[in-house]
Amino acid sequence: MRTIRLLILLLAVALALGLALLRPLQGHATGAAGNTPAVPPFPRLEPERHLTFFHPRKLERSLFGRRVVAYARHFLGVPYRWGGSSPGTGFDCSGLVRFVYGHFGIPLPHSSWGDLAHGRRVTRRQLRAGDLVFFYGAGHVGIYVGGGRFIDAPHTGARVRVSTMGAYSSYYGARRFEAR
Repeated sequence: MRTIRLLILLLAVALALGLALLRPLQGHATGAAGNTPAVPPFPRLEPERHLTFFHPRKLERSLFGRRVVAYARHFLGVPYRWGGSSPGTGFDCSGLVRFVYGHFGIPLPHSSWGDLAHGRRVTRRQLRAGDLVFFYGAGHVGIYVGGGRFIDAPHTGARVRVSTMGAYSSYYGARRFEAR
């Protein structure tokens, strides 16, 4: 019983110290002279709308998709090249997807039809950043950004860009990959 009380006391002290470090008491954040302005609080990070409670695994999955999108954005403007699989020589749609996901340790084939056989199927309503979206019977693939947009390498003469889902009339399906 004494051990439990001690653990509870230590937990309470640790929590109080943690809160004190994150948010100083009002009026105590000024300098010694009293005329130094208070340090502004840390910016508040807004949770994603679909995360109604803190669940580490859901948060990790969501962050992984955002990291995939952030990395893919580095290649905006790279020229399209049929069969291309590197930023130096250019990308086709599946080459871009393969290169980006390869960076995160997820090997994919250099084929949009082959990509469709990997990952977990998700519906259009469940799309999250980082999901692969397929069009034209899986003849074209891109990386979903959010808000009805995705990054793709569209066709000869174009460059890697952000496209809208509405610009492609033949949505086919989507796949999701987990962090490794």
